[in-house]
Amino acid sequence: MNRLAQFGTLRIDDAIAPAKPVSFWLDDPAAPRPQPPLTGTVYADLAVVGAGFTGLWTAFLAKQADPALSVVVVEGERAGWAATGRNGGFCEASLTHGEANGRARFPDSFDRLQELGMENLDAIEQFVKEHEVDCGWERTGQLSVATAPWQLEELRGEGPPPPGFLDREALLEEVSSPTYLGGVWDRDGCAMVNPARLAWGIRSACLEAGVRIFEHTPVVGMSRGSTGHRIRGLLSPGVELQTATGRVRADRVALATNAFGPLLQRVRLRIVPVYDHVLVTEPLSEEQLGAIGWRHRQGLSDAGNQFHYYRLTEDNRILWGGWDAIYHYGRKVRPEYDQRPATFHTLARHFYETFPQLDGVRFTHRWGGAIDTSGRFCAFFGTAAGGRVAYAAGYTGLGVGASRFGARVMLDLLSGRRTELTDLELVRTKPTPFPPEPFAWLVIQATRLSIAHADAHGGRRNAWLRLLDRLGLGFDS
Repeated sequence: MNRLAQFGTLRIDDAIAPAKPVSFWLDDPAAPRPQPPLTGTVYADLAVVGAGFTGLWTAFLAKQADPALSVVVVEGERAGWAATGRNGGFCEASLTHGEANGRARFPDSFDRLQELGMENLDAIEQFVKEHEVDCGWERTGQLSVATAPWQLEELRGEGPPPPGFLDREALLEEVSSPTYLGGVWDRDGCAMVNPARLAWGIRSACLEAGVRIFEHTPVVGMSRGSTGHRIRGLLSPGVELQTATGRVRADRVALATNAFGPLLQRVRLRIVPVYDHVLVTEPLSEEQLGAIGWRHRQGLSDAGNQFHYYRLTEDNRILWGGWDAIYHYGRKVRPEYDQRPATFHTLARHFYETFPQLDGVRFTHRWGGAIDTSGRFCAFFGTAAGGRVAYAAGYTGLGVGASRFGARVMLDLLSGRRTELTDLELVRTKPTPFPPEPFAWLVIQATRLSIAHADAHGGRRNAWLRLLDRLGLGFDS
């Protein structure tokens, strides 16, 4: 009998019923008071659109490099409100969405990208320590677990087992689940973090450095400056950002809007907003935690194409997300899409299948949010307006760590100088654009069905998925 059969619909509904429809990370009394919205006209050397991880890192690193620089950040809601405050809190070193994707797309530079990614993760950790950011930083690594024989074969590979490989017995010593067959533990390439508190820490460092932040200030338009204005005493044509209550005139602009309405069409064509959903349990008792082990508090994820990611919070709740990847026709991003009862029900069923010893544990928070998905599964970069505007987008779920790297890339691009980062193939190339509607919707739905079929049939990719592989298009669950 299917293990899920023992968890009836009514029992699962009862477990989800108490959950607040808000991100656990953002439901925090430590959340800072918002900065006032922009009114009137302000001038800056650098304007940043978006106060998520990418935007905040861009502002902070710019000020760190040149304290005399005038930097303004404009945010449509509150700092960290969108994907930055809604993810699972996995801060990974990878800049390429894993080794297989990176080696396939950037074979000549992958090893250097791995080094840069680890340097980037180390730098985030150093920032947390230097600025004493209370964000639950734990460099515990990540376990990729196989729950089907074909996944185990892929993880183990041919020849000697890869570093960190754990057979079933060794894996169950780490975390106990009847679904596990084996896994690989990357011990140093990932940290667990409270992402909202990390963002608020970067925000605080920005304000201390003199960055001006305007929240509840959505940007509604961007144009080249019609008349020159003086930046540091020099006449600059600049770029103008229009908001409902004011405008920003800046010499340079960095766009960090994630999945939300890119101001540049060239960015819009290369991303689709895909909704991911998350549940968080009530705190586990010592007895409940003892029943599953998890002494080393690693982040975990399934090795399938459709996968869950899960981790322990500081107060020993389990955050459980992933599996479904929901695309809404027309690339729409709307608040009502954050809540999807069918997905929460599926996630809860899978949770109890993975940890039947936690039968009776209930959920306290449920939420969703849009991921800026690119066809190559990792970020892309570029410039506009004669080099005065830079953008970074398409992190596809790995932005917690890679966003700091993206900020460095944008600042290098805006400098006009040739650097190691601007020379990278990752930076010089772009993913294949997604097709317009209705073709985008049809392609994505066909891909979702094909991914599910592959997982149910030994991981075998059908003709449709193989065609997308050849075209360089991807869609991740």
